[in-house]
Amino acid sequence: MPELPELEAIKEYLQKYLVKRRIEGLEILKPIVVRNLSRSDPSTSWVGRRFVAIDRRGKFLIFSVERGDHLVINPMLTGRLYWVPWEERRLAKTFFILHLEDGQDLRYVDDKTMGRAYFTENLSLVPGFAEQGPEALSPEVALEVFRERLKAHRGEIKGILTNQFFLAGIGNAYADEILWAARLYPFRRRPQLSPEEIERLYLAMRSVLKERIEIVRGQMGDDIHLKFRQDLAVHGKGGQPCPRCGNPISEVKVRNRATNFCRNCQPGIMIGRSRRLETAAESRVVR
Repeated sequence: MPELPELEAIKEYLQKYLVKRRIEGLEILKPIVVRNLSRSDPSTSWVGRRFVAIDRRGKFLIFSVERGDHLVINPMLTGRLYWVPWEERRLAKTFFILHLEDGQDLRYVDDKTMGRAYFTENLSLVPGFAEQGPEALSPEVALEVFRERLKAHRGEIKGILTNQFFLAGIGNAYADEILWAARLYPFRRRPQLSPEEIERLYLAMRSVLKERIEIVRGQMGDDIHLKFRQDLAVHGKGGQPCPRCGNPISEVKVRNRATNFCRNCQPGIMIGRSRRLETAAESRVVR
């Protein structure tokens, strides 16, 4: 799933190439991922308008055009944007295409049909948009604000990091990276964390996300549809050596979500219901 670092880099790229560009046509090829929340048909009403802004909020990309309409894309697990010439061959799972002046297309492709795209005049109508917490890298989220927001949550710390109502933008992959950097067991419950550990978590969150934005920005180029996670420390690296201590990275899969961590650098024991979930997942753990 694209998360804050990837979407921030994609936003910056599209700001450079889309703003002030005129839309020559809009094809909705497979409407299953598209939700029209506006009063008009975007296939016709968007033609001739120009983009005025490209923004990101949490894990949503927001494309704003003249006269106040927006396209909001939540790519979820497999949604990808392609910036290609008109004549480029269309992929089988292309759901809609924005034809732009100067012969360029912006295409949305989703191999597993998991993402959603919303045409709307009112951003608050987009499911999950208005309820998001502050941006994870917002200057307003100082350490004390982070501590206060944590107090409202008592669950496992990884689940809190990926809760968009807590902070917006962090998903499964970067939660793993942040917790590894902070040396915290992902299944620790929030009341178990000491003040020092919370500060460590906060600093790791900010440093990991900022560093990853720079890395993705440098690697992406024109390939906004690719994933740039080969050099992550632990996520997706089950069975490989931990970059810090060399011990094998563990992978626990619960409810189709993989959690990767180092049992040596991030020691901990599950308790209660969480312990039962880990026991149920033991056959799928890579040690």
